[in-house]
Amino acid sequence: MKVLTAFVAGLLFGGGLLLSRMADPQVVLGFLDVAGHWNPALVFVMGGAILVGAPAFFLMRRRACTLAGEPVTLPDRTRIDGALVLGAAIFGLGWGMSGICPGPGLVLLGGLTVQAFTFVAAMLVGLLVAGRLQRTQK
Repeated sequence: MKVLTAFVAGLLFGGGLLLSRMADPQVVLGFLDVAGHWNPALVFVMGGAILVGAPAFFLMRRRACTLAGEPVTLPDRTRIDGALVLGAAIFGLGWGMSGICPGPGLVLLGGLTVQAFTFVAAMLVGLLVAGRLQRTQK
């Protein structure tokens, strides 16, 4: 059941990224280009995601387990520290330079393009480096 739920959620998420064109780097770069030919379409995509996600997070904070019976584990971190700021800056730079963030990057792998494989490889290297840095700080 857990695998089926994850599969359906992944299909829904990937389909939403494709439908909203958020997996198209040119659309994303157009949204990020506020000083040039700005494309505000993704504001509505993000607004829709917030409208769906916010009530779900609100409801899940009040439950001990998911509808599938899994324990609810939501982030409890509220402190802003150097690691968070650095990670956000690196994420933002990568997104701005490529027009791709991790979710759409994985969706783009289905197109078997060099750009998608390069992005995902760089993302995996970043995850490995971040993991090692976190282990050395503990």
